[in-house]
Amino acid sequence: MSLSPQDQMMVDGLYWWDIPTFFRTPIERDPANCDIALAGVPHSTGNGTTERDQHLGPRAVRDVSAMAKRVHMGFELDPWTSCRIADIGDVPVPEANDNEATIRRITEFYKRIDAAGTRPVSVGGDHSITGGIMEAIAGPKANLTGGKKAAFLHFDAHTDAFEQIPHFLGAVKSAAHWAAWLVRDGFIDATHSVQIGMRGNPRTLDWRKPSVELGYEMITMAQYREQGPESIIRTIQDRIGDTPLYITFDLDCLDPTVAPGVANIEAGVQGFQVDEVMELLRCVRGKNIIGGDVVCLMPTKDNPNKITAHTASAIMFEMISLIADGIRSSDGSD
Repeated sequence: MSLSPQDQMMVDGLYWWDIPTFFRTPIERDPANCDIALAGVPHSTGNGTTERDQHLGPRAVRDVSAMAKRVHMGFELDPWTSCRIADIGDVPVPEANDNEATIRRITEFYKRIDAAGTRPVSVGGDHSITGGIMEAIAGPKANLTGGKKAAFLHFDAHTDAFEQIPHFLGAVKSAAHWAAWLVRDGFIDATHSVQIGMRGNPRTLDWRKPSVELGYEMITMAQYREQGPESIIRTIQDRIGDTPLYITFDLDCLDPTVAPGVANIEAGVQGFQVDEVMELLRCVRGKNIIGGDVVCLMPTKDNPNKITAHTASAIMFEMISLIADGIRSSDGSD
């Protein structure tokens, strides 16, 4: 049955109507047919804790994201009409309980996206997925970075660079290690990267040491509160410079009152509010953003109104809009 444009717009905004895709975008399996590929990475075994239903994150965001298919008022942009955006589906994970095999599967999947010159925005999954993605889209063999290393803008309550432990309950390229091995193996330039949002009492007093030795600029929540957003924004912008940028966003950087359904929750120190992270995300407008991900959503621990899934879709929308805005600018269509 065909609908009028007005009726179609009405039902497209109903999250409970029809077949869920990310932001009610079409399904397109070939990354060459889209400028921005929206991907799900339903992987949990890189976390290694009992909090292991993060593989349900992509389905949860698909379920609610129709409500977040909006225009971006700050950028005066309709990303859905300014470039080709499609749901490319999920990374296949036939060895889902084997973290190392799954990371290889993730890399194979994203190599196709990189070869097409398409920019991915993804939903995990635990934070180990970022390692598999960056092996494909950054470094000497990558198309999106032109063979260069990428920079990280990394939002998180934790550094995920815990080199002092050899594995995380058996997972080597784990959610606790990706921020370190990606630097060691030549995919990420830590000297142009920022880790922000770290908070709470750590398990060891030397927890900062790996990030410092790797070369990251690490900004804790205490530093953010003390210095204020204007100073922090200048630091982020200066640090990244012109380096190809990837944004990785762990939902646990948000305060538990904002995002209760996350893994490895940090309740002892107030985390970011939504407006604060939106301001920080928008400060990289105009940078060469090659992609982004939102990770560590725990749908089975979310509130009944699915607030964490809604927040995840809002963060994802911001990344989509930043990339679409960059595409619009490069096309000269401002």
